[in-house]
Amino acid sequence: MSVQPGTTLWLTGLSGAGKSTIAALITDRLRAEGQAVEWLDGDELRRSIGHGLGFSREDRFENTRRAAYVSGLLNRHGVMTVISLISPYAEMRSYARDMLPDFVEVYVACPLEICEARDVKGLYAKARRGEIPSFTGISDPYEVPVSPEVKLCTAEHTPEECAIELLTWLKKRQ
Repeated sequence: MSVQPGTTLWLTGLSGAGKSTIAALITDRLRAEGQAVEWLDGDELRRSIGHGLGFSREDRFENTRRAAYVSGLLNRHGVMTVISLISPYAEMRSYARDMLPDFVEVYVACPLEICEARDVKGLYAKARRGEIPSFTGISDPYEVPVSPEVKLCTAEHTPEECAIELLTWLKKRQ
């Protein structure tokens, strides 16, 4: 399957929802099919081009802005990008949509209690104890997308099933 160059798949959702797992599966599948694709993961972006950013609303927006900028550069050169980034505010995702010509919002939906149960790093527990301020879903809001192009429900489907659902949607879109 050939996906249109310049597409950005923006996976948003709570920590532990499955964004990175699905993004890795999608990226691997598209590469195996010969697609020029890059995966920009939120944690990796923070370690590289987002070093020094905190988790205030302003810093989160700056992280989103940087991700959109890099995605735009790749898109202009025919590379599809898959971004897995919490991006908790609708305003941030709207900004990315406005900056990127072929933006696909993918809401990775999962109830908070399941995300907490999946949390191998113990971040939710730390946030509940007050050790992590401004933690999305606990002490900071997550604004659920109102009308994403794709909604993947990871409490009901495996990551592989969600990846297939997204790939099927992409194929039908062409």
